[in-house]
Amino acid sequence: MKTILVTGSTDGIGKATAQALAKHGCEVIVHGRNNVRASSAQRELIDATGNPNIRAVSADFSSLAQVRDLASGLSDLPKLDVLINNAAIATNDRSLTEDGFESTFGINHLAPFLLTNLLLGLLRDSAPARIVNVSSGAHTSGHIDLTDLQMSRHFNGWDAYCNSKLANALFTCELARRLDPNLVTANFLHPGVIDTKLLHVNFSGGSPVEAGAETPVHLALDSEVAEVTGCYFVNRQQSPASSAVDDRHLAAELWRVSTELTGLTA
Repeated sequence: MKTILVTGSTDGIGKATAQALAKHGCEVIVHGRNNVRASSAQRELIDATGNPNIRAVSADFSSLAQVRDLASGLSDLPKLDVLINNAAIATNDRSLTEDGFESTFGINHLAPFLLTNLLLGLLRDSAPARIVNVSSGAHTSGHIDLTDLQMSRHFNGWDAYCNSKLANALFTCELARRLDPNLVTANFLHPGVIDTKLLHVNFSGGSPVEAGAETPVHLALDSEVAEVTGCYFVNRQQSPASSAVDDRHLAAELWRVSTELTGLTA
């Protein structure tokens, strides 16, 4: 039985992903920003799937201290086969996290960057393991300005979201280069234009959340991608990413700055 952590899985794509994985017989760790939301999703998913192997954890990703506590609390796991970094926000108003970072950048990039690094030891010990990062086709409109990652000079909510999704992509590819692919793979994806609260910040419509879960589940479980790493997937197929993702210097610099901002040792 595979053990899989899905962040941001109390609603939307994350919850649909957790439900699909539970139906596949996986042990699923459901994450929400507080205990009430996480426990409610846990009960709903157990009832919906008949799979009792669903655990609830919580951490507000606007607090790096809570991200650290989450990682520490998972240290008792005998294994972690897959980490799916799905949690994200979209907002039209600039705000700051508990740590003083622009919220979209802090929650969508720094939190999963920190969590992933803190769980790498467990993932390696669980080899072969997989890291699946839910990015977006919006990464193609992103621009990483290392001199103003917090967008303090000019903030636009859609731009901030696109930038964070490009950061997800750059992080994934740099991570893949740093990992032994025989132990842990890392890939990123566009889930589609899906009918979620996040989409409706800027748009309307969208496909059902179940459609958004298909590619994360594919990357988490399918044997045909077991040895694939550092790649971008759309509709369960490997696809070309933005040319910006190929900028190794930018990826390395973003990694360096992210390490400093999250307090990780290099």
